Amino acid sequence: MSTTVSPLPSAYKPSRLGERILACFTWAMIIYTMLPIAVMVVFSFNYAPAGRIALHWLHFTIANYGDAFAIQDLTGALIHSLEVAIGSAVISSILGTPLALALARYRFWGKSATDIVIFADIAAPAVVVGSSLLSLFLALNLPRGLLTIFIAHIAFNLAFAVVVIRARVSGLDGALDRAAADLGAPPWVAFWKVTFPLILPGIVGACMLCFMLSIDDLIITTFVAGQTLTFPLWVYGAVKVGIPPQVFVLSTFIFTGGVVLALINVAVSHRRQAPV
Repeated sequence: MSTTVSPLPSAYKPSRLGERILACFTWAMIIYTMLPIAVMVVFSFNYAPAGRIALHWLHFTIANYGDAFAIQDLTGALIHSLEVAIGSAVISSILGTPLALALARYRFWGKSATDIVIFADIAAPAVVVGSSLLSLFLALNLPRGLLTIFIAHIAFNLAFAVVVIRARVSGLDGALDRAAADLGAPPWVAFWKVTFPLILPGIVGACMLCFMLSIDDLIITTFVAGQTLTFPLWVYGAVKVGIPPQVFVLSTFIFTGGVVLALINVAVSHRRQAPV
């Protein structure tokens, strides 16, 4: 018995004008987002008179890249930012994974309160988070420096890690764990052999998000840094006297590193999804 499918009514057919408007809007947002970065990359090759960035084109030079690490304080601030960003991203992902599993799969006393705390941590203004952490460190008589920056970044990164990993866990079929148990796998073996490989993309995504949130944080770090400088703090202070070209160069390095990591993540995801 054959069946015929009637064509969609004209009201359901996509409008070519609507498609073009949506495409133009999408490209406009992409250009709006990427234009400042493009300006930064282009002017990192611009000649900088008196060692300060000139936002009018003089002439092309690669000397700025040869002197990328010439300013010792700026290089040290970048190292501090990378140390804090990498460490806080890894620890936030490690701590966030079991919490995300618990919230996505189990019912327990205080689950609703935990959800509220996580949402509040994400929704709270950075000024509120920074001032509250400063109050905590002062109450504990903990000297402000690299350690307090590290603790603060874990505090605000953890909520983002939980949300990202929890979304991945929620999409998994709970029958997979039961199937592993039926085949004789203990819970710990079932986690490492079944659950962990499936949620690994979510963990990697959470780690990358936490890294990017940490490395460019300014407001919260300002409250808890003390005399320690991170890359954003150094740049913020340099704005008052003139930005050296090394800022654009090192920022280009950071942006390029992020693009490379994103491309690697996309390639790995496509490889995992490719049919065998």
